[in-house]
Amino acid sequence: MAGRRPQRRREFGTVRKLASGRWQARYIGPDGERYTAPETFETKSDAQDWLNRVRVDIERNIWRDPDAGAVNFEKYALRWIEERGLAPTTVDRYDGLLRLHILPTFGRKDLDEITPPSVRTWRAERLKATGATTVAKSYRLLKAILQTAVDDDLLRSNPCRIKGAGKEEADERPTATIEQVLDLAEAMGPRWRLMVLLGAFASLRPEELAELRRHSVDLDECSLRITHASPELTNGRRVTGDLKSRAGKRTVYLPDFLLPELRRHLQWFAEKERDGLLFVGEKGAPFRRSTFGRKWRNARTKVGMPSNFRFYDLRHTGNTLAADTGAKLKDLMVRAGQSSERAQLIYQHSTAKHQRKLARGIDAEVRQQLRQAQTEERPAVEV
Repeated sequence: MAGRRPQRRREFGTVRKLASGRWQARYIGPDGERYTAPETFETKSDAQDWLNRVRVDIERNIWRDPDAGAVNFEKYALRWIEERGLAPTTVDRYDGLLRLHILPTFGRKDLDEITPPSVRTWRAERLKATGATTVAKSYRLLKAILQTAVDDDLLRSNPCRIKGAGKEEADERPTATIEQVLDLAEAMGPRWRLMVLLGAFASLRPEELAELRRHSVDLDECSLRITHASPELTNGRRVTGDLKSRAGKRTVYLPDFLLPELRRHLQWFAEKERDGLLFVGEKGAPFRRSTFGRKWRNARTKVGMPSNFRFYDLRHTGNTLAADTGAKLKDLMVRAGQSSERAQLIYQHSTAKHQRKLARGIDAEVRQQLRQAQTEERPAVEV
């Protein structure tokens, strides 16, 4: 009796020859749907090899719906931002990066149409058009969005693979001297003079200054209690709320030479209610970046400061002066409202005593430099 012929293993998928002479491959996926290879093949064996690779992916449970990435990038990116529950300022920043730097190139593409070469080309073109810091921020945002697409099984891998492309290497910011700070304060006029002085000698951020109120001020202690911030979005709307981090909520002790300035501002310009704002415009409205910005640019030109010197750069002056007093790193972080996860800082403590000492150190340094310059003709702060 003749032996039974071995049963031939059933081939996975099907191949067929097209009228063009090329071969097409098709298969039934794990989801029960029929899929066709995205390209045709020169030979039957090439088409079968492609099917074999698909079968291996299915057996290893790494198969992915080849049509999953056919999702419009712009719609996915906007939903990505919406679902994150981000702070309004972060949403505002991401919206700007998307609108100005990412969507013009990728907005109309599907997720699976964004490839590593297209990302490299986009980054190279952006570096020619704008600053490296902005490009790094845009790249990080694009990479984060596409990584979520990978996690959602819409992409097999992230096409953002440029080593170091998301790292920011911003130029060192300019620092104003004490004389330049005083000249800027004078050039800004009486109403905004204190804001400049606090931005420098108290290291306060613009959004913190915007939300300072009468009850934030302790004249006896010569200090300010920072509890909230009011950043301004690009559309001009202010968003008042909690500070960016727990470290931002703090008491800032001021150098004593600022006490007369503080008293005068409270008397002349601040709103009269206990919770009234310290800084308001000529018509009583909260100060706006657009209006303040024009005054700032005029003052900067008048003093002879470089055009890239921002109001925020005043913090560099204050932080440098504070560091020059010999204060501990933790004291400097508390004064500036900065946070860090470095383990060794857990064992360092900044007390009110240390903060007062730091303020006295700044006071002494400013007084010394003012005495050295007393023969020069320039507006001086009362001491």
